[in-house]
Amino acid sequence: MLPEYDFSHAVRGKSYERYRQGTNVVLLDPDVADVFPSAAAVNDALRMLVAVADAKACRRQERTNRPKKAQQPTSRGQRKDAKATTSKADRG
Repeated sequence: MLPEYDFSHAVRGKSYERYRQGTNVVLLDPDVADVFPSAAAVNDALRMLVAVADAKACRRQERTNRPKKAQQPTSRGQRKDAKATTSKADRG
């Protein structure tokens, strides 16, 4: 280490707990930053967006989990059955 580095007044682990909690720095573009007056406003908007996305995902999941209706035979299927009972000999 170079002699001009002076750590005699340094405190070991001063920021350790805060670093351990984690940080997430996000840089906003200037046009977006103009819309939000504070960090709290950004957080509120993002929380609202997450709530809307979660609600939409729940509705989508409910639609896919619905029981399917019993399928009714189609008229086409009934015609095939009718043709199958008639043999070529019967038709002439």
